Amino acid sequence: MDKLIQPKNKKVKKMLLISIPIILIIGLTLMNLTRKKQVNIDRDSLIIGEVKEGEFEDVILFSSTVEPKTSVLVNVIQGGSVSEIFVESGQQVKKGTPLLKVYNPNAELNYLTQETAIVEQINNLRNIRVSITNQQLNLDQQLIGIDNDYRNAKRQYTLDTTLYNKGVVAKNDFEKSEQEFTFQKKRSNVIKKSVNEEKKNRVTQLSRINTSIANMQKSLDLLRKNKENFVVKAPVNGLLSSFNPVLGQNYNQGESVGKIDVLDGYKLVANVDEYYISKLQKDIKGTVSTNNQNYNIKLHKIHPEVVNGRFMIELLFQNDSLSADIKRGMTLKSKVFLSNNREAILLPKGQFFHETNGQWVFVLNSDNRAVKRTIKLGRENPFYYEIISGLKQGDRVITSGYEDFKDVEEVNIKG
Repeated sequence: MDKLIQPKNKKVKKMLLISIPIILIIGLTLMNLTRKKQVNIDRDSLIIGEVKEGEFEDVILFSSTVEPKTSVLVNVIQGGSVSEIFVESGQQVKKGTPLLKVYNPNAELNYLTQETAIVEQINNLRNIRVSITNQQLNLDQQLIGIDNDYRNAKRQYTLDTTLYNKGVVAKNDFEKSEQEFTFQKKRSNVIKKSVNEEKKNRVTQLSRINTSIANMQKSLDLLRKNKENFVVKAPVNGLLSSFNPVLGQNYNQGESVGKIDVLDGYKLVANVDEYYISKLQKDIKGTVSTNNQNYNIKLHKIHPEVVNGRFMIELLFQNDSLSADIKRGMTLKSKVFLSNNREAILLPKGQFFHETNGQWVFVLNSDNRAVKRTIKLGRENPFYYEIISGLKQGDRVITSGYEDFKDVEEVNIKG
């Protein structure tokens, strides 16, 4: 059986019809892969900054609050409920001024019990001391009697010895007198030795009793002084603030009821971004302005605790002679200098940094297109970044945010 043979030109034509779409698809794909990603953006939606050369001021700007240089907390020494209030917040007080009184019946009863016990112990020791003194007096009286007996025996013995030698006194009487003298002498020596030892012991005992009485008296004085702690008094001279007790309100021991601002000057307190924690050092200088008047300040204290991305610093005025315009609670704009000024290439700060981390920017060319360019930044202040490389004076840079076009290579600017 004969087969139908198709002409070769028809076969080629069929292959061409199949391959042409495939070639077109591959071509378009290659074009899309090699062409830079672009996006069209209206000029009105962009912020464009110009790179310039100028003096870089390495500073930090922040808001600071005026506070008293020294503040002292007023604490409740003896807990209890408020029974009397003697002053109001905002008053100037002197050291020792009564502020409020608390009532605590359990503590008062405890003080009374302790006081009674101490007084009883003091009285007992005093009675013991009187008894020891009386015993010593009795011993002294006995010692005088013994000494008198010894002297009488000695005198009689001396007399009898003379008379015996002359033959006036019988031998028996002489021996009796001699025996009495010997007895009284030995007796006197033994008792004197015993009394002297006992005196030493009694002196030591009396000294210890006197020391115990003195210590108990101090304890009693301290206890009576502590009873005065039911009245809270001002610890220093100054302005009373944050003092808002209410009658019947209960305070625990050691709890703060207010504070006193010592009127010895002001300081500035500010919360600063944690970015600067490694850049700030104690005693660096700065300025603060109010009502067109500048004041020199210096960093006095850095609190290392970071809370919610911020840490606290304290600054002192270089001169305590401040204007009457500066008052407690004011908020002032402060400036702190991190280093000396120097000439640099400057780029205005903007939101672009959040997407690029300062590693690249979109730079405009002459045909209203912005092209991605790699850069390197140095220091920064509240207004400018210092350019190390990648940009020159006169370059125009998109400084607004790149969130909508951070993945493209070029930005076509319309309008």
